[in-house]
Amino acid sequence: MASTLQTIETQHEDMIHDAQLDYYSKRLATCSSDRTIKIFEVGENSNTLLAEIKGHEGPVWQVAWAHPKFGAILASCSYDRRICIWREVSSNEWKKAYEYDKHESSVNSISWAPHEFGLILACASSDCSISVISLRGDNTWEAQRIPQTHAIGVNSVSWAPYVSNSALISSASAPTTPTKRFVSGGCDNLVKIWKETENAWKLEETLEYHTDWVRDVAWAANIGLPASTIASCSQDGTVAVWNQDAPNAPWTKKILPKFPDVVWRVSWSITGNILAVAGGDNKVTLWKEAADGEWKCISSVEESEASPQPN
Repeated sequence: MASTLQTIETQHEDMIHDAQLDYYSKRLATCSSDRTIKIFEVGENSNTLLAEIKGHEGPVWQVAWAHPKFGAILASCSYDRRICIWREVSSNEWKKAYEYDKHESSVNSISWAPHEFGLILACASSDCSISVISLRGDNTWEAQRIPQTHAIGVNSVSWAPYVSNSALISSASAPTTPTKRFVSGGCDNLVKIWKETENAWKLEETLEYHTDWVRDVAWAANIGLPASTIASCSQDGTVAVWNQDAPNAPWTKKILPKFPDVVWRVSWSITGNILAVAGGDNKVTLWKEAADGEWKCISSVEESEASPQPN
C-alpha cells in the first residue's frame, strides 16, 4: 500500500518542536517557540485549525494527549519552567486545569502513564529533577518530586506499559499489583529506570552505554508480555535498544549502526516492533529487528528542516 504525505500549514511564527496526534488520530497538537499550542482536525484531504492555546511564557517543547477515557486533556511543558494541563471544556474551547511551577529550570519532556494507573504525568527538567503529577480521587492534583535524578539535567521521560498480573504468572516474584515504572535519559549520559515502591519513587536500574547526553528514551509497548524493551538515543550519534526478558532479569543491549549526527528522538510503533529515529542529519529512519536479532533499516524519509531541541 502506497504511503501519502500531507503538509499542514500551522501558521506558527517560530520553530515547531513537537506534533502529537490524539488517541484516534483525528486531532493534531503542535507546539512552538512562538509560545503557542495549536490543535488541528486532520482529514484525508484537508486540515482545519480548531484552536490556539496560549499560556506559556517561553518556547513550548512538548505536548502530550491523555487517554480519552479522561476526556479531552492535553499537557504541555516549556522553557518557562512550567507544566500546564489543559482541558477542553466545550467544543474547541480549552482551559487550564492545572499548572505546576515548582521546577527551577526548563521542563523538557512529559509523558502520561498508562491509563490503567489513572491520570498521571511524569515531567523531566533541566533542574535535574523529575516531577510526577497525579489527579486524585477528590479531583485535586498532587505533585511528587524526585530530586537529583540526573546530573546537569533530565532530557526525556517515558512510561513502561501496563502489565497485568496474568502476564507475570510464570514469575515466582510477581508483584500482587502491577508496578508503575518509567525510564529517563539525562545529561549525565545515563539511562535510568524508576519504580514506585510504597508510594515513593526509587531508582531500579542504571543503564550505561552512551558517551554524551541522552536526548530521548522510549519504552516500547509489549502486547501484555512480561518482557521489556527501551530505546535510547544520544548526542553521540548512537541508538541503543535495551531488553529485559522477564522482571528482575538483567538488561541487555543492541546498538544500531552509528548515525552521522546527533540523534534527537526515538519513537515506537503502536505494536512495539518498529522504531522510528530522527536525527540531526534531517532524516527519519524506521528500524525493525531481523530474524538474526540485528536491527535493520527498513525505510528512510528526508526531513525538510531539522528542529532544534531544548538544552
